[in-house]
Amino acid sequence: MEIPLLADIVVIFSLSIVVIMVFQRLRIPTIVGFLLTGVLAGPHGFGLISAVHEVELLAEIGVVLLLFTIGIEFSLESILRIKKSVLLGGSLQVLLTIIAAFGIAKLIGLTTAQAVFAGFLLSLSSTVIVLKLLQEKAEVDSPHGKTSLAILIFQDIMIVPMMLLIPIMSGAGSAVGSSPILFIAKAAVVVIVLIVSARLIIPVLFFQIAKTKSRELFLLAILTVCFAIAWITSSVGLSLALGAFLAGLIVSESEYSHWALGNIIPFRDVFTSFFFISIGMLLNLKFAVSAPVLILSVTVCVLLLKTLTSGVAALLLGLPIRTTILVAIILSQVGEFSFILSRVGLENGLFAGDHYQIFLSVTVLTMIGAPFIISLAPRISTFVSALPFPERIKGGAAPIESESVTKVLKDHLVIIGFGLGGRNLARAARVAKIPYTIIEMNVDTVKSEKEKGEPIFFGDAVYETSLDHVGISGARVVVIVISDPTASRRVISAVRGRNPSAYIIARTRFNDEIKPLRELGADEVITEEFEASIEIFTTVLTKYLIPRDEIKKFSTMIRAEGYEMLRSPKLTSSLKDLSLHLSDVEICSLRVSENSFVSGKTPAEILLRSNYGVNLLAINRDSKTIANPDADTVLHAGDVLIVMGSPEQINNLSELTLAKDK
Repeated sequence: MEIPLLADIVVIFSLSIVVIMVFQRLRIPTIVGFLLTGVLAGPHGFGLISAVHEVELLAEIGVVLLLFTIGIEFSLESILRIKKSVLLGGSLQVLLTIIAAFGIAKLIGLTTAQAVFAGFLLSLSSTVIVLKLLQEKAEVDSPHGKTSLAILIFQDIMIVPMMLLIPIMSGAGSAVGSSPILFIAKAAVVVIVLIVSARLIIPVLFFQIAKTKSRELFLLAILTVCFAIAWITSSVGLSLALGAFLAGLIVSESEYSHWALGNIIPFRDVFTSFFFISIGMLLNLKFAVSAPVLILSVTVCVLLLKTLTSGVAALLLGLPIRTTILVAIILSQVGEFSFILSRVGLENGLFAGDHYQIFLSVTVLTMIGAPFIISLAPRISTFVSALPFPERIKGGAAPIESESVTKVLKDHLVIIGFGLGGRNLARAARVAKIPYTIIEMNVDTVKSEKEKGEPIFFGDAVYETSLDHVGISGARVVVIVISDPTASRRVISAVRGRNPSAYIIARTRFNDEIKPLRELGADEVITEEFEASIEIFTTVLTKYLIPRDEIKKFSTMIRAEGYEMLRSPKLTSSLKDLSLHLSDVEICSLRVSENSFVSGKTPAEILLRSNYGVNLLAINRDSKTIANPDADTVLHAGDVLIVMGSPEQINNLSELTLAKDK
């Protein structure tokens, strides 16, 4: 019996593999690959799909699972930790974009509902694309990375109220009730009932299922909770997506949320691929080709609009101009959740004429261009920040009351960046009584740490004014511990220009950054990957009884050569003087039994070394360790002897510790 849907799934997956492999080489986002797959396989392409309706049903499941995982990942505690960037930055970016888009939409003749809906669509950026690009560049923890992701978190949360408002704006009273007040009351009752019942039922249910240790049973329970709550909300006139999001929130409150997320992600990825493919099936390439000037013009306008509104939001957060430009460009594209909103708007009649096709074409173009535009962001930010802006906007530290302190500092340490590495360095400097100053770009961190008495200043260290404020000309050592490779290069150049004799230490995550940073003037470049490797093989060599002075000498040599030894295939030649293992020597522990031969005797009486060839290294007695016991130490029953010798010698001694004294 032939199943049309099965044949269509084979076609979709086969075509997706080919398209995505090509897109991976071109560094184009995977989402765009799925969209193109839908274009090629859909009715406006080669017409390879016959079960279009079934594919759309699979796409709906994808939306449900996507919102479910967002709910699981939603953590009120984590949001409160970066509440200013999430709540203030996110709300400013979304609100400013909606207002700007609303004004433009009204000017071109759209209705009020359509204009607000246009603002909803344009306010969202692509979390998937941005997160992937930031991870590839190791900039997730950089100031612009943290701010961008915080705003994206707010955008992801806002999709739920936006989806609820769309039917109300369109006047779809039959779907949501006779009045908005009744609809909101109904939604509130459903949400409260679900949350209260879930708090009583879900923890008990998951506990009983977890006790079975059955992965299949747990997965079925997770999917049941997701789809059941989505079905309940949809049956009372609310959306499936809202139910899925609530289900995710309920699961996130349990101790099994991480396990649930890990199990559900593969299903989410498969079904969301159907969603993007179904969107691509709606895209009419003939329309896009027939109006290239219109599509390109709107795309450029959208990119500029989002860059402007995101930039204003970042600037109002108090970020320096360079970071502001980076955030603005990173958030300039339209995101994947806009596709979800577009489907809801299409169902509620908020698109007029060819507007839906224009939206699809423009969104796809912004997503395709995102990696290339973001790659240009550092150069653009460098150019813009060089313009004659006021120092406060640029990010230079303001001359505040502690300026006189920095003037008297000499031979001090300057710490650039106050993340975990900067905090640990400052703590060590404080204990060692080394005078130090700190430059940090996070306003909240500067404020809180200054209240604690830290000599910390707000500013962007790429600017010489910020460096002058912390007395860079008199500094002996400058340590750069920021997660922004581009900024690190500029900071080194700026420091070297102000203080040619300063000893500059830079941290980086990229091995290929070592040479450029050294060429710019860094005296020492610490790379996280190689340092981890050194720590690992140091531990390994220690376990193989390599002398500590040789290990230390070897580690120092590697660092002195700029890790060249680890990057070179000639590593073995550098290790030739080290004996990597002593296969004929063993270190182990033996417990002295009651009335054994050795109990009550001393090592001298037993003649451990001369008769048995074994060295006694330590004795563990009553949870205390006796290191290097002398020959007259009496061995007691219950003692744990730490001994070294050949396996055969230790085996002979082991028999003595167990044998009865006859």
